[in-house]
Amino acid sequence: MRKILTTIKRYIYWKLEYKNQPPVFPFWCDTGGKAEAGAGLRHTVGEDESIVWEVAQDKRIPHYDHLEMSGFLVSAIISYGVNKKGELRLSRHVVFPTLRKIPNETRGSLSHNFDLSVSAGIKVNGVKVSSEYPRRIRIKGLLEIASDTSQGLEIVRTLMPTVHSPALIEKVTLINKTGNAMLIEVASPGYLHLTDPKRGVEGAYEVRAGLAEDSGRFVTGEENGGCLNLEPGDKKTYYVVFAATKEQQAITVHSAEEERARLALVDEWLGSLKLETQDPVLNTAFNFAKVRGSESIFRTKNGLMHGPGGGSYYAALWTNDQCEYMNPFFPFLGYDAGIEQSINCYSLYMDRMDPEYKKPLVSSIIAEGDDYWNGAGDRGDAAMFAYGAARFCLAYGNRTAAKKLWPGIAWAIEFSLRQKTTEGVIRSDSDELENRFESGEANLFTSCLLYDALHNASLLAKELGENQDVVRKLSEEAVLLKLAIEAYFGERVEGYETYRYYKGNEVLRAWICVPLTMGIYERKAGTLQALFSPRLWGSNGLSSQAGKETFWDRSTLYALRGVFTAGEPDLALKHLTHMTKQRLLGEHVPYSVEAYPEGNQRHLSAESGLYARIFTEGLFEIRPTGFKTMTCNPHLPSTWNEAALRNVKAFQTTFDLEVNRSEYGRRLKVYEKGQLIFDRIADEGESFNVVFIELKETE
Repeated sequence: MRKILTTIKRYIYWKLEYKNQPPVFPFWCDTGGKAEAGAGLRHTVGEDESIVWEVAQDKRIPHYDHLEMSGFLVSAIISYGVNKKGELRLSRHVVFPTLRKIPNETRGSLSHNFDLSVSAGIKVNGVKVSSEYPRRIRIKGLLEIASDTSQGLEIVRTLMPTVHSPALIEKVTLINKTGNAMLIEVASPGYLHLTDPKRGVEGAYEVRAGLAEDSGRFVTGEENGGCLNLEPGDKKTYYVVFAATKEQQAITVHSAEEERARLALVDEWLGSLKLETQDPVLNTAFNFAKVRGSESIFRTKNGLMHGPGGGSYYAALWTNDQCEYMNPFFPFLGYDAGIEQSINCYSLYMDRMDPEYKKPLVSSIIAEGDDYWNGAGDRGDAAMFAYGAARFCLAYGNRTAAKKLWPGIAWAIEFSLRQKTTEGVIRSDSDELENRFESGEANLFTSCLLYDALHNASLLAKELGENQDVVRKLSEEAVLLKLAIEAYFGERVEGYETYRYYKGNEVLRAWICVPLTMGIYERKAGTLQALFSPRLWGSNGLSSQAGKETFWDRSTLYALRGVFTAGEPDLALKHLTHMTKQRLLGEHVPYSVEAYPEGNQRHLSAESGLYARIFTEGLFEIRPTGFKTMTCNPHLPSTWNEAALRNVKAFQTTFDLEVNRSEYGRRLKVYEKGQLIFDRIADEGESFNVVFIELKETE
């Protein structure tokens, strides 16, 4: 009875949540906040660094999951799985970020659901294929579902977003697994939905699903299909296209070309910034994080914009997700579109900075840049901007870009300093959780962000030739703020010598990890004990607040980075390995998630950027100190003898990092464009100072 009541309650909440919009997730696809299957991990790492679910060998069904994939003009959340009979369930929630609805607000992107019934009809010898039984599901920048049927026809569905079109494509391969020839009939879904013209910024929109011709070319208004004989062992491939346009706007989608473009992009992301450790699970998760973090960039009328996704957040920017989490990672990856959108992101925020310093920086720029959102007041958004922009500029190493963004960094720091309380910490109305949990008059996160921003801004100001008084003031303010953080937030909480999150806070919070991430270690021991105590740490990582089931991956990702930089790699690796296995190979895969219970563990893209930064800024502890200089303080766990980062693209160059244990300490080698430029040995905890020079590529 309790289970029935719980299901009814969840259904009511589900109906209310999606009252006026297509459900992002079908009711049957609820992740339930589960981290473990209870009988081992559900997925494995494939030989090609994909992940695989061998459905036919798994007795733990039904099981359902979802993942998101994005292109420049489309994003798709695919819910999939098998029911208790082993039959395929599939739903495609497709978002078109630049087709805007009324009201044109944060969630104003056109979206539409295509369930499994909106597919090409298939008949074998005159009998319709009514059920598919997945045997194997594979993920690597696309979703591949290989299924058997009762007629002996294997159906392989491969779903992926297009790169350049407002469309999702589904490549369907039919394979005759019998000893006899088959007569196959394929019919187009012929699906057309016209939206209400009163609800669209540009009137009505046409939403279509159709079958492409044999070459993969799909043209609106043309219907394709036909019959063929399929000999034993032979295969036939066709494409189904799910697209949307303005009313009566023609569209041509070259599906085969779009497939090649998608695979080429995935290969580009996987080939850059290559992590090499002795653990293939960590290596694969790092690869996957690069994909999800990079793909969620949308081409809007105000330039490229990285968006969180999740069915809600597109063609828009946030000071935390983009400015703070994601943008500082792109210089290391060297993804041109990521770097372009980062500069565009910071520039769009600069356009909304109040020269009188009376109005706080807006939290979000929405609707392709035409509007903004600041419903939670000042979340410490200026500190988020300054933190991310300063780190981005130093790592990117481009003087022209840094000069362009410097006025915004200077404004954000000045605004933040004007919010200083009498105790010397930084006041804000809320934090990035937007009053979901109490944050007081001044919170630990905002002050720590500004501390790091001040430090990096002083380095950047020096590189740009700013007045020495400016450089000195930034450095001095950083010192003062660090002292104030200890005096104001340092506290014994629940028996641990750690931090209170705000004045009056008496319950442990996940964000006590932030000082470690920013290089503040005075309360390291007590903070580590608190973070990994049963009060905060669980199967899904850190709870947002002790005693609550709510978790947001971002706090765990910050924490793990900080544990590495605090010089505790064994502790960090233990918990990183646990979390990575759950997120990559467990019950809900393959990326870091936003939160639960809110959002059904959506795969917001910037969380993947935070995951990748555990390695670049945590394990290797790369800290840019100038346009051509950095410190690197690798933290090898005791069970590792070596690790490497290859094809790193920061500082306007390309380089490899190799760290090895030696009898004299850690040995770091740096190869710039194939040439060895640095080879030193240092004691544990001692940073290496690396200077890059202009080198030509070696043959």
